[in-house]
Amino acid sequence: MAIQRRAFLGASAALLGASAATPWPAWAQPAATGAWPQRPIRLIVPFPPGGSADFLGRLVADRLNITAGWTVVVDNRAGAAGNIGLDAVARSAPDGYTLGIGQTANLAINPSLYARMPFDPLKDLVPVALVASQPMVVTVKADSPHRTLAALLAAAKAGSEPPRVAFAGNGTVAHLTIELIERRAGVRLVNVPYKGAGPAVNDLRAGHVDFFIGNTVAVLGPIQGGSLRALAVTSPARLKTLADVPTMAESGFPGFDAQTWSGVVAPVGVPPAILERVHAEVNRVITQPEVLAKFAAEGSTPAAGQSMQQFAALVREQHRTWGDLVRQAKIQIE
Repeated sequence: MAIQRRAFLGASAALLGASAATPWPAWAQPAATGAWPQRPIRLIVPFPPGGSADFLGRLVADRLNITAGWTVVVDNRAGAAGNIGLDAVARSAPDGYTLGIGQTANLAINPSLYARMPFDPLKDLVPVALVASQPMVVTVKADSPHRTLAALLAAAKAGSEPPRVAFAGNGTVAHLTIELIERRAGVRLVNVPYKGAGPAVNDLRAGHVDFFIGNTVAVLGPIQGGSLRALAVTSPARLKTLADVPTMAESGFPGFDAQTWSGVVAPVGVPPAILERVHAEVNRVITQPEVLAKFAAEGSTPAAGQSMQQFAALVREQHRTWGDLVRQAKIQIE
């Protein structure tokens, strides 16, 4: 499966060539920007306050306000796994004054997951600046007898009852990571979805589920606090904040890569000069030492240096590969 073979930012020359041959629609629009920006810019975060997408959006907005001298206001538009907020971006005037935070779920997974989508991420939105990625982390209780992923999966195969794995939200990267593990390891797991990571982690601590798969924001605190133990991360490389935790590849799954990536998107039709300016300023922001420190503290890997074409290529590839998995697993949300 392509998502398992391709590293998060390892876009090949062939892939980038294909992207250049079929450019994203907005790049062909005429540029007539004048002096921009002349008023506040709205950055729509399509998730509630307090989550990883909100953290990233507010961090980018705050630093743009400081370093670029812009006025960027965060607008949380939650609902339908990010579809409501990004639909508002897609329907906004293409003048550069409305941007959004797009990520793996709402750009690459939802189009195959939902029976009806209010927008087409490949036709209605322009990937402007890739910001960062976060892996999933496989965790167990601190007093679990399983000290490695191999031990956990061996027990799953040997036991009379399949283990119960908790995750936050059907159709999320965490959910699809579980599907990948089941297929690669040849094990059967009982999926236990929760409305949020907090209740799932609490039930793991209480012993109501056997393990939890969630992003770094959800688990770093409990891991560092000593109540959870991390068995593996789903990124191609280890995280600095979890340097002792092996990757899935090191745990017996070569090429395994399942991450949440996030970036700034715009509606189709924004003049290229504005897109290029936003791209440049966001990339300048995410290389600042204070921003890098905050990313590291929450387990994120910055994506500085990625072009708009590379971001577009990533969206197209992930749209295809996650979509294939959703269809194979027959997961759908009405």
